[in-house]
Amino acid sequence: MSREIRRIALLTAGGYAPCLSSAVGGLIERYSQVLPDAEIIGYLHGYHGVLAGNYLVVDQETRDKAHLLHDFGGSPIGNSRVKLTNVKDLVKRGLVKEGENPLHVAAERLKADGVDVLHTIGGDDTNTTAADLAAYLHEAGYELTVVGLPKTIDNDVVPIRQSLGAYTAAEQASLFAQNILAEHGSNPRMLIIHEVMGRGCGWLTGKAASNYQAWHAEQEWVPSFGLSAERWAIHGVYVPEIHIDLDAEAARLTKVMDEVGCVNLFLSEGAGVPDIVAAMEAAGQEVPRDPFGHVKLDMINPWAVLRQAVRREARCREDDGPEVGLLQPFGAGQRPGPRAHRGDVRQGRRGRHGRHPRCRRPRRGARRRVARHRVPADCRAQGLRHERRLVPGRPAPHRSILSDEGAQRSKCQGARHENTA
Repeated sequence: MSREIRRIALLTAGGYAPCLSSAVGGLIERYSQVLPDAEIIGYLHGYHGVLAGNYLVVDQETRDKAHLLHDFGGSPIGNSRVKLTNVKDLVKRGLVKEGENPLHVAAERLKADGVDVLHTIGGDDTNTTAADLAAYLHEAGYELTVVGLPKTIDNDVVPIRQSLGAYTAAEQASLFAQNILAEHGSNPRMLIIHEVMGRGCGWLTGKAASNYQAWHAEQEWVPSFGLSAERWAIHGVYVPEIHIDLDAEAARLTKVMDEVGCVNLFLSEGAGVPDIVAAMEAAGQEVPRDPFGHVKLDMINPWAVLRQAVRREARCREDDGPEVGLLQPFGAGQRPGPRAHRGDVRQGRRGRHGRHPRCRRPRRGARRRVARHRVPADCRAQGLRHERRLVPGRPAPHRSILSDEGAQRSKCQGARHENTA
């Protein structure tokens, strides 16, 4: 016999990704339709709010205006990287006392709050912890229904066709490229590498490139005056799942550079890493890794290896290679998310993974915001810092990266086969 659902709790946890706000709004809308008498609460800052007992109650005004949450990024109830398995950190934060079991503290809080259904919107740690909580409460005789919503812009959770935020991130990566690839004319021989997030999965890079190609196919060109489709085209897409023959690609891209005058590439941040690591180990070099054993991508720099290969091949021919190698990373700066893509909004509202609608052309204001990404003042407003990579005799392009601890990539984005719903 099914039991009555009287109180529903929502939480968002882990690193930010697009559509957290939209997912919360969609859940409030749906529950207001099917269970209008059930109370809905939102724990503040994920499991931090569960342990501290901090939450907001969804009142009638929130129910009436829940649709507005689809128009914003971030999360209205906030995130945190609090992990119930990291006892030392929880004690340091004052969320549990020395000797206490965090699972017990969280379980008792959920019981005291009378939660019947818990929606956890997050990655690996968020949802596996929720399953542990449900099992713990079951052993104690308290039945808690846990519904996990996986959020990862890598879209690599099998067998789910569409994870939260993936379509929004792909759309924004395409818009970003539409502005960045305009740099191809800033020097006679220009190499542009558009680096997209994706340590072990190339879906985001591939989808962003596909969206860009769709935009490219709709444009009209004036080749007689330099506005040619070839100079705006993508000349290479590299993902972690496919081996990169650096020598062959360097030769091919150098030929493109000779014929077109520029090279535009889409590169997953994890593309070519196994080959680079194998080469380093064969040469007796130490491979930098983080405490979890993951290769430090910022130390490996696949984009730099690719750029060096192209420049080396070009020097062996007739010139000094590309004059400027411009790297424009995309991903971390967009994780809080702009307004959700219509495909993600529809998924949140209807709870199904139907065919993704055709991308809308961006509003002019949105395109201008992306175009101004290279202005330092705007980047500072987004919490970005700049690294200058000097090329002798050339202006120094800048690389924008998140400088705060909260911008570290979530664990689920670094493990293709470890995601669990």
